[in-house]
Amino acid sequence: MTPEAVLTAGLAEMNIEVTPTAKQQLLAYLALLQKWNKVYNLTAVRDPVDMVTLHLLDSLSVLPYIKTGKMLDVGSGGGLPGIVMAIMKPDLQVTTIDTVQKKAIFMRQVKGELGLTNLEVVHARVERYQPAEKFDVIISRAFSEIGLLIKLTQHLLAPHGQWLAMKGVVPHHEFEGLNIQPKEIIPLKVAGLQAERHLVVIESNA
Repeated sequence: MTPEAVLTAGLAEMNIEVTPTAKQQLLAYLALLQKWNKVYNLTAVRDPVDMVTLHLLDSLSVLPYIKTGKMLDVGSGGGLPGIVMAIMKPDLQVTTIDTVQKKAIFMRQVKGELGLTNLEVVHARVERYQPAEKFDVIISRAFSEIGLLIKLTQHLLAPHGQWLAMKGVVPHHEFEGLNIQPKEIIPLKVAGLQAERHLVVIESNA
């Protein structure tokens, strides 16, 4: 199957509606990721069909839980899930942040080529990042343990905001010693992926 066929089938299986424009942008992003990966080593996944499942569909699994507002994607790497959310939700203001310069350069290239006016790319350490406004949602896909994520980004979350941590198996050991416990742990379904995926939702108590 082609990457487009896998994406189409996956979207249907996950009941995700996509506009023709957004679908083309997802495929254009995939092509850029594949092209730049050869030189920049953005992801260990090399096969474009695997990239659809492990990157695009995996990121899209959290789409129903992202509301409008301002979202920060911490340790975004090649732009996952931040760029995927920016494509799917034009009314969502997305900021991606990564400490690796080549990853930030790649994400800025994607922003330019895809015309994502709702995307801002930041090259910085998240604990030193001081934006003008705080974020309604802080999401991470493969950044760190939950306790460290909260510690490093507490200054960036708006009152009554949410942390969303994308995880595989439920990381019960990461909840030990946290002063705020998860509000909910949502099992995620990723088309074509047998492995467990979960979204850990933690609400700010500020």
